[in-house]
Amino acid sequence: MLLEGQTRIPSGCAISGIMNKKGEKFNGRDIITSIALMHDRSNGLGGGFAAYGIYPEFAELYAFHVFYDDLDARQETELYLNINFDIESSGKIPVEKHPLIGKGPITWRYFLRAKTFRVEQMEVDESEYVVRAVFHINSLIKGSYVFSSGKNMGAFKAVGYPEDVGEYYMLDQYKAYLWTAHGRFPTNTPGWWGGAHPFTLLDWSCVHNGEISSYDANRRFIEQFGYKCTLMTDTEAITYLVDYLARKKELTLEQTASVLAAPFWSEIDKMPQKDKELYTALRSTYASALVNGPFSILVGFTGGFMALNDRLKLRSLVAAEKGDMFYVASEESAIKIICSDPEKIWAPRGGEPVIVRVEV
Repeated sequence: MLLEGQTRIPSGCAISGIMNKKGEKFNGRDIITSIALMHDRSNGLGGGFAAYGIYPEFAELYAFHVFYDDLDARQETELYLNINFDIESSGKIPVEKHPLIGKGPITWRYFLRAKTFRVEQMEVDESEYVVRAVFHINSLIKGSYVFSSGKNMGAFKAVGYPEDVGEYYMLDQYKAYLWTAHGRFPTNTPGWWGGAHPFTLLDWSCVHNGEISSYDANRRFIEQFGYKCTLMTDTEAITYLVDYLARKKELTLEQTASVLAAPFWSEIDKMPQKDKELYTALRSTYASALVNGPFSILVGFTGGFMALNDRLKLRSLVAAEKGDMFYVASEESAIKIICSDPEKIWAPRGGEPVIVRVEV
């Protein structure tokens, strides 16, 4: 008989997302209910959430969520942060002891702004300055891991089933206009707090169901541009690819999706000449950023999210809407448990992004 860890279930994992298109905020109860319905797609080795709009009193500051293995790691990290940032506030992330969430790392939160003169010295923009700081901490300070670094948003994750993780972080006490969630069934990498989803960088967050066979090619490509993949999972590479394409290369999200899940050459050949030239250029320029293997991902960002399947739709993904609410999940049932009568519900086609933004 195969025991846990001796068998692979690559179709495992669950993702869910809920957004109010008017930007109105709601607490975390519904996202916990949605992801909990897909309990059997996880195995208790990772759960997590991303929430947008939760820190209005610190909306212009970067919110760093950090795991520490010990006090030495915290001291070294805080020394680095004080040199490079002005810290407005800091403290433990509030949690409530949970019988199914074991002892994890020290979990700390900082609200900070980059020191202007240091940004100017480095001759980069502020976003790049923050990215480099995150990679410095995660790769060079032993026992320290920044797992969330955006403005007015935050990631919350741990080893456990996602519904237990949500209760542990008391997410019913936060209000956000966008929530995403993940229940993990790790297949090739260990179950540990840092390896739980979502993976984030700046305001980007990514939850993922699937298995990326192109991980090594994707990792080698992205590390050419200063990104450091240290977390032993393919989802980290996807997050950095999105940041590279959308932030650094300034592609639209639609174009970014067409790189990650590029149209087949046979499809490009049938396109009108203008589109043919565009998609040929994107596939040729960013060939190593093509993500191969079965996947469904949900990428959150300030003001919206993007849901995307692999080109062959080898992982389930369902979308729905009702009024100002938009829903995405691995299963239709995970939507209907919180919205019993959606006005529209459908399964997006493989490689066709669903991009939803807050209406301004």
